Amino acid sequence: MHAPGFYGPCRPPAALRESLDTPRRPLAETIRRMETATAEIAAAAARIVVEEGLEYGPAKRRAAKQLALSGRAPLPDNETVEDAVREHIAIFCADTQPAELRALRELALVWMTRMAEFRPYVGGAVWHGTATRLSDIYIQMFCDDCKSAEISLIDHKVDYDPQTVTGFHGESVEALTVAGRSPDLDVVVGVHLMVYDLDDLRGALRLDGRGRTPRGDIAALRARLAAD
Repeated sequence: MHAPGFYGPCRPPAALRESLDTPRRPLAETIRRMETATAEIAAAAARIVVEEGLEYGPAKRRAAKQLALSGRAPLPDNETVEDAVREHIAIFCADTQPAELRALRELALVWMTRMAEFRPYVGGAVWHGTATRLSDIYIQMFCDDCKSAEISLIDHKVDYDPQTVTGFHGESVEALTVAGRSPDLDVVVGVHLMVYDLDDLRGALRLDGRGRTPRGDIAALRARLAAD
């Protein structure tokens, strides 16, 4: 019979002896490694966003998988990815991106003007200035009657694809996706007309985590185009 103690007189099992003998990694080093991994995911996600036109969420997940870091490091937040996107554009696309952004803003303005009665606001990369020719356009409309925007497209014989997408509060939102042709870029761009209730407008204009206006109406977009 063993003396007092779980593992006998003085020797724990070999597996436990090995774990006790193994030096523990300092917490600061663990945190540093995780921060480095997260930064690597952000940089890889930025490349995917710019070069393939993916949205931030799918790009982050793909980047983590490609780097074999899925589940091993926290995914970067969208602001970190946006910073990495801006850096990637500055290094690799500085000669072409400004013209592409302007063309997408002009196309967004066309559709916002067409849907002006539904209080359209443009958001995302087109509004924040990180869009490229592969980016889609996201326009949020705040309607008295959520069916009225769809009826307007039908009345004007505009082909559209109804979808359900994730809204700016993480909720499911109806989107009417149309194909908009950019004459300057000579490409067809996905224009997503996202339908919100008028009551959602106040919350949509709250400043984001960086103190920026998260979306702009027709007048605000025109002002940005004029400032370019």
